[in-house]
Amino acid sequence: MTHSLLFICNGHGEDVIALEIIKRLLKKIKNKNIEVLPLVGNGDVFNSLQSKNFRKIGYLKELPSGGFSNQSLKGFVLDLFSGFLIDNLRNFLIVKRKSKHNCKIIAVGDFLPLFFAWCSECEFSFVGTPKSDHTWSSRPGWALSDVYHKLKGSEWDPWEMFLMTSPRCKNLIMRDKITANNLNKKNIPAKYLGNPMMDFVSKKNEKISNIIAFKRIILLIGSRYPEALKNLDNFLDCLQDFNLPKDLVILLPLSINANLINIQSYLNKHGFKKQSKVKFLIHEDSVWKKREQYILIGKGQFDLWASMADVGLSNAGTATEQIAGLGIPSLSLPGSGPQFTKSFAKRQSRLLGGSVLVCKNKKILLKRLRLLLRKKVYRLEQAKIGKKRMGQSGASKKIVDSIIFHLLS
Repeated sequence: MTHSLLFICNGHGEDVIALEIIKRLLKKIKNKNIEVLPLVGNGDVFNSLQSKNFRKIGYLKELPSGGFSNQSLKGFVLDLFSGFLIDNLRNFLIVKRKSKHNCKIIAVGDFLPLFFAWCSECEFSFVGTPKSDHTWSSRPGWALSDVYHKLKGSEWDPWEMFLMTSPRCKNLIMRDKITANNLNKKNIPAKYLGNPMMDFVSKKNEKISNIIAFKRIILLIGSRYPEALKNLDNFLDCLQDFNLPKDLVILLPLSINANLINIQSYLNKHGFKKQSKVKFLIHEDSVWKKREQYILIGKGQFDLWASMADVGLSNAGTATEQIAGLGIPSLSLPGSGPQFTKSFAKRQSRLLGGSVLVCKNKKILLKRLRLLLRKKVYRLEQAKIGKKRMGQSGASKKIVDSIIFHLLS
């Protein structure tokens, strides 16, 4: 096999999933050049992968909206002015040229990478990660989107389903069984091989013994800035009026692109002081304290810290789904967006079967947070469905085997 492989992905969660698949492919297939084209952001997550057979390509740029799909009109306009269309046209032309080089494509995400792969005239696989029929089939309401999805019988749109039926599409992999089954009813040969999002979070961390005496919250503010700073500000404002009889440890894992100076300025604003002599020894970068509340900052520590929390305060996408899969309930407090809006939060809550609950205001969030931290039975009840919907780890290996068998053999 002499052909090269191109991954196309369009979002932070999609990048992480693609990275996990690429790592495994590089180990299994030694004589193959692998490229990745991130359509959203700079693809910083791929910088950790050092291999002579791997490289990032394309015109890469952080978008003002944080991502193209399901964004507000304002976010879309900001993306346009930042050169989104020109950059994607350039990226499209790169993909089009791949047909001349005996290239195979793996699209990870939703419509845009699927469309690029279909237009390339190359054979391709599609890993459809963002869409799930749980969002509309469980307790559907009367919102226009619910009615629309019910009429289609899938959250995937007709034009996306059309692209999936291409004879050049060698395998289709969905994030859950219900979505794959609904596509099968339309004679689209989709498969469910597990959820790869659960493959890169630690189920257990032995260092939890260092903080086991504390009540533990994980604060997930998202990876898109400056919106993540607004989320941090809102959560810290809520916690200002939060008191427990027991000391509280707040874990704040940050994305690699986070600006620590900005984060620290918000902690200072809300009365937290840096502790030079206090160490928890769980790979934290710094410790901050206000009254009985400790905040631990750690860049790139989410995978390690996720399983250590009792409860999450979460305005994030992929990370929220991952802690739900670990059996940790969470609460969200949607802001003005453009990424984490009220509609996104409600969709996420339904996707996870209520494992993350959307709070309308600070008062409701604090009431629910107090209940979840004090009563383990409520935590277990809220987290139960999310754990089931996210599934077990091990999907990446199955996806790689399927790609090798269907696309590369």
